[in-house]
Amino acid sequence: MQRSWEATMKRILAACAVGIFTTLAASFACAQGTFPTRTVRFIVPFPGGGINDVLARIVGEKLQTRWGQPIVIENKTGAGGNIGAELAYQSEPDGYTLLLSPPGPLAINQSLYKQLSYKPQEFVPITVVGSVPNVVIVRKELPVNSLKELIDYVKANPGKVTFGSQGNGATPHLTGMMFQGMTDTRMVHVPYRGENLVLNDMIGGHVDVFFGNIAAGGPPFRDGRVKILALADTRRSPVLPEIPTTAEAGLPGLVSTGWFALAAPPKTPQPLASEIARAAVETIKTPDVQAKFRAASVEPVGNSPGEMAAFIAEETRRWSDIIKKNNIVVD
Repeated sequence: MQRSWEATMKRILAACAVGIFTTLAASFACAQGTFPTRTVRFIVPFPGGGINDVLARIVGEKLQTRWGQPIVIENKTGAGGNIGAELAYQSEPDGYTLLLSPPGPLAINQSLYKQLSYKPQEFVPITVVGSVPNVVIVRKELPVNSLKELIDYVKANPGKVTFGSQGNGATPHLTGMMFQGMTDTRMVHVPYRGENLVLNDMIGGHVDVFFGNIAAGGPPFRDGRVKILALADTRRSPVLPEIPTTAEAGLPGLVSTGWFALAAPPKTPQPLASEIARAAVETIKTPDVQAKFRAASVEPVGNSPGEMAAFIAEETRRWSDIIKKNNIVVD
C-alpha cells in the first residue's frame, strides 16, 4: 500500500512539474524576446474562403514577417465552431496555438449547447481583430426590394420562406430569430457549415434570406447576384452607403454585428499573452493591414486583452438573452 501511494504521488508530482516547466519556459521565452522559435498555428473554426479565414491569413502573413517564423492556418470545422475551439482549448499554453474565432465559440455556444468540451471563459483574451455589421440579404428572384416588403412577404407566406446561416446558434441564425420575434413572422431555418455555402445556394435560388455580414454579402451584391435590403447597424456603412440601416427601413431594434477575436489556450502565461497581443495589435494597426481589412468590408479593431474580455462578456450576455427567449438548444 505504501509503495502504491508513493508511486501515485510521484506521478502527480511529475505531471505538476511538466505543467510548471511549460509555464515557466513560455514566460522565460517571452521575457527573453525569443518567442516564437517555431511554427505558430492559427485555428480557424470555420471553412476556408470565409471572412474568418481571410482575416486569419491577412494577420498571419504580417505576423509571419514580423516574427520570422511560419504561421499555419488550420481550418477545423464543425459543430458551430466547437471542434476548432476544442482543439485550441486543449493545446499547450505556450503561444504556438491560437484561436481566431467569430462570436460562436467565444460568446454564444455556452448558452446554446447543453454541454461543451471546453470552457469559453477560460480562453486567454488577446485582441478583437475586426468587426463587421450584418445585412439583410435576399435572393435576386425574391419579389421584394425593401425591408418592409420582405416583412409583408414573409407574413403572407408563413413557414414557406427559408433563411440560411453558418449553423445553429451562429450570429445570422440568432439575427433571424430576432427578426421573426420583432415582426411576428415565421421562416424556416436552413443551417450550413459556412457563409460561402449559404450564399452559393442563395445565388442558385435555394435559400431566400441570409442575415450575413457585409463582407461576405458585398461582392455578390455588387455583381447583381443577390439583393441587400438593409444594414443591421445604427449607422450606414461607407462600404455600401446606399443601403439604409434597419432603423431607417422601419425596424430599429434589429442590430447585429459580427466580430472576430484572437484568443490563447487556458493557462497561457500573462506575459506571453501580453507579448502576443502587443504584436497582434501593432500588426492590425499597420496601414496595409487596415487597407486589406477595409477592402474586405471589415473594420479593424485591435483592442487590449482587458477590453476584449469586457466586450466578450457583454456579447455573451446579449446573445444569451436571445437564446433563452427563443428556447434555442443544440444537443
